[in-house]
Amino acid sequence: MTRFLSFGQDARRIAEADSVAVIGLGRFGTSLAVELMDSGTEVLGIDADEDVVQSLNGVLTQVVRADSTRLEVLQQLAIGEFDRVVLAIGSDITASILTASLLLQLDVPVIWAKAVDERHGAVLEQLGVHKVIYPEKDMGRRVAHLVRGAAADYLEIDEGYAIVKSVAPQLLHGITLAEGAVRHTHGVTIAAYRGAKSSWQNAEADTILHEGDLVLVVGPTTDVERFAQLR
Repeated sequence: MTRFLSFGQDARRIAEADSVAVIGLGRFGTSLAVELMDSGTEVLGIDADEDVVQSLNGVLTQVVRADSTRLEVLQQLAIGEFDRVVLAIGSDITASILTASLLLQLDVPVIWAKAVDERHGAVLEQLGVHKVIYPEKDMGRRVAHLVRGAAADYLEIDEGYAIVKSVAPQLLHGITLAEGAVRHTHGVTIAAYRGAKSSWQNAEADTILHEGDLVLVVGPTTDVERFAQLR
C-alpha cells in the first residue's frame, strides 16, 4: 500500500478539476479513459496490473497501480473527492462488487459501473450503483441493428426508441420535409441532415433534401429501422 501514498496529493488535484476516476483499465476502461482525455477531461486511472499502468503512463493525467478492494487505498487516492467514478472492472466480479461497495461507502456522488452479465448488474444495482452499463451487450445489440438494417449508424436512446443515421430516401429528394410528411406517413422525425459538401444542420419544415444527403432519424426503433430501409 505504501507505494500509493505519494499519489494522494496529485489525485486530490485531479479531483478538483471536475475530472473522472476510472478503476479497471482493460479494453473498455482504457478506451473510455483515453476518450475522456481526448475530450479535455482529466483522468485518474487505476489498475492492479503493473504492465497496464506502465503502458498508460503519460497517456492519462495520472495512472497508478492499486488494489481498489481496499478502503485505505481508495482513501489515500482521494477517490471520495471525485464527483464521478467509472468502475470498469469486468474480469473479476468479486473485485467489482467489493470496489462498488467501497465507492458507495465513500459517498462518491456518481458511480458508473460495468457489468458483464445480468446477475452481476443486478448485484451492482442492489448495492446502489447509480448507473450500470453493459458494454458488450449494448455493442452487440447496436451491431445487430446495423447488420439487419441499412442504417449507417444506430443509437438506442431507451428501450424501443432510437436514433438512426441513414441516407435520405429518394421519395424526399427535391421537396420540403413538410411536403414529405415523414412523421405522419412513417412515424419518425428527421432531426438533422448533412449535405455532401456541408456540415450537420438542424432540419426544419422547409428543409429540402437531395440525393446523397445523410439524415438523423428519431423515433420508435421499428419505425426508424423501417425508414432506413427506404431507397
